[in-house]
Amino acid sequence: MSGLWALTDRTIRSTLETSARRSIDVDLAGLADIHAASGPQELERRIADRLAITPRDGSAPHYMLADADGRRIAGDIHQWPKLDPAISESGAIRVGKGTSAYARATRLGPDLQLLVARETSDNGVLRRHVAIVFLGGGALFVLLVGAWGRTAAGRLRWRIQRLNDAFRESDDERLTAMAPGRRADEIDELTGHSAAALARQKRLVEAYRDTSDQIAHEIRTPLMHLDGRLTKALAADPGETVAARLLEGRADIKRLVAMLESLLDIAASKARQGDRHGLKQFNLSEMVTRICELYADSAEDSGHAFAWDISPGILFDGEKMQLTQLVTNLLDNALKYVPKGGTIRLSLAAGPVLTVEDDGPGIAEADRDRIFGRFYRSRDEASDSPGSGLGLALAKAIAERHDLTIVLEPSERGARFVVKEGRR
Repeated sequence: MSGLWALTDRTIRSTLETSARRSIDVDLAGLADIHAASGPQELERRIADRLAITPRDGSAPHYMLADADGRRIAGDIHQWPKLDPAISESGAIRVGKGTSAYARATRLGPDLQLLVARETSDNGVLRRHVAIVFLGGGALFVLLVGAWGRTAAGRLRWRIQRLNDAFRESDDERLTAMAPGRRADEIDELTGHSAAALARQKRLVEAYRDTSDQIAHEIRTPLMHLDGRLTKALAADPGETVAARLLEGRADIKRLVAMLESLLDIAASKARQGDRHGLKQFNLSEMVTRICELYADSAEDSGHAFAWDISPGILFDGEKMQLTQLVTNLLDNALKYVPKGGTIRLSLAAGPVLTVEDDGPGIAEADRDRIFGRFYRSRDEASDSPGSGLGLALAKAIAERHDLTIVLEPSERGARFVVKEGRR
């Protein structure tokens, strides 16, 4: 019983604190509007007016208007607490000789910051009334209902958790365990339908993979055989003109194989969107650093300036091989289209937020909304450089597989690609 009363008392306190927080937010917004409309002198006057009034509920307000260094300008709080106004931080503070209060700080301008606090009143009358009702009439009822509700909620939570676990990792053992029993209710029925849907999806994905692998094998094998024959023909020392044609044929074969592999990678990534299976946490900073170190030599050989800025210790859940391909595709794209002497920059910040930008010719406005489509290449690109137009489409598919977004952001010069968390 004492435990239930403590819970109720804590709930009352929490409700009162929530009310204080809301009052602070309203008060803070009003003072900010006053400052914006009438300036700091009017703001000081309004703070003095508020301090002159004591609310009936006993939750007295407190204020501090200070400069950028925390020196007091107005209000009844004399020392700035450990709250960051730049992020509008809030939290519990002490006012005067140990009085508890909840406060929020905000920055009004480069040299002005405001703190609004409100005492968290105990409201003893309300608590006594609740205690009388609680102890007098409902103690036993609350105890029984609470015990039954806790058991039922725990059972329901376990069943829903089992369903969520199956969606996260739909292995055969989990799907078998989700089969409903004899006395099935609505949740068991939902679980059974979910298990059947997951099993069906798994079979479809496996069938797709088997079929795509078979098709890839059937196409890749004759192409490799043809490439071998062209190699033998080149070894037979044909004429200069014939040798040039044979080399062109080998290059076409390599492009076809690369295009086939890219299409399979795009399809596989799209098929696994939302599937967390196979994603493992790794150090993204170390991976991107290794890629940059490898590309530094390539950039030097091609006459490009390459710089990178990578925040250390960024961890991410993903497939390392796929994300490596995403980063290399963006760098390859930049090296391909930025003229000799241009600059390429890569940065990785917490979030994670990966940025690859350059000072090249950029992307025409008419092409910006279509560059992530399969096989799409601008007219100038199609005529001046080799490729299948799948690099950015694959980068987008890999990003979406990892719940990331890749966008082409506006820039004064060149192209600026940004990969970050969240879907557009």
